[in-house]
Amino acid sequence: MSGSVLFDAPGPKARRLSLILSIVVGILILAGLYWLYTILAAPRPSSGGITLPGMFDPSRWDVFANPDVWTFIWGGVVRTLQAAAAAAVLALILGVVFALLRTAKSAWIRTPTTVILEFVRGMPVLLMMLFILLGFSSGAYWAVVLALGLYNGAIIGEALRAGLASLPRGQREAGLSLGLRELQTRMLIEFPQAFRQMLPIIVAQLVVLLKDTSLGYIVGYPELIRSTMNNLASFYGNRYLFSFFAVTLVIYLIMNLTLSWVARWLSKHTDSARRGGKAGKEVPVDPALAIAQASAAARQSEAGGNPGAR
Repeated sequence: MSGSVLFDAPGPKARRLSLILSIVVGILILAGLYWLYTILAAPRPSSGGITLPGMFDPSRWDVFANPDVWTFIWGGVVRTLQAAAAAAVLALILGVVFALLRTAKSAWIRTPTTVILEFVRGMPVLLMMLFILLGFSSGAYWAVVLALGLYNGAIIGEALRAGLASLPRGQREAGLSLGLRELQTRMLIEFPQAFRQMLPIIVAQLVVLLKDTSLGYIVGYPELIRSTMNNLASFYGNRYLFSFFAVTLVIYLIMNLTLSWVARWLSKHTDSARRGGKAGKEVPVDPALAIAQASAAARQSEAGGNPGAR
């Protein structure tokens, strides 16, 4: 029997062809990396007739032996994370609010919300930062936080709305049948499940938010890129520009990969907790069903203890 229901297992010719293509692609990638290395390592003539060493020459990296350089870079990292954290919290709050308004029963609420969301999503984040900075004189930090929070809140709100729409109608009906109000049903029953379903999309958007803090460079916010590629490079000279670029790239990769790893761990943790964890215990997956069972048990207990209630 074949190894998969959807397709047959590859035969000898297909496996041989796949191996050949993998080797060819690997050779091309190695050749491309070697070509890039030779380009960067080659000496470069300057405007004054002086030949500068290649990008990997130790003289281009000796600046990092100075502890003050790393202190300055760390300050840029801290300011980047501060702006990203504040904007992420704001984006999540606005995402919930936008999802609530977007799914409201009244068209007088849904229609203006839709117009606002389309306007925010269609406006470049940098223009939004400049508008907040120039229009409200908010300062560079708040221009970055408010613009990123508003834009990413609109994206997260649409993701949560899609998650709410994908839930069975029985979720809401179960909550309403227990006497919960519409808002209580949304917040206690539907939104937790929508968050779990849309968690990969939300985390991906938060990674984009973290990278978009680099737009604060334009409005004067001293985040990581402005601290390294502008301030330090201007102070030490263009000789170290590539070195600062490489260090900045590595720091951004570390931050984004760490956030992605935390998101994957959180997703696996919530899934295992929802399914009973490693012990395999049976836990209620459906919050509405759990509330309904608890309410039914309470009514049955009251009826059993009070004969006159029958």
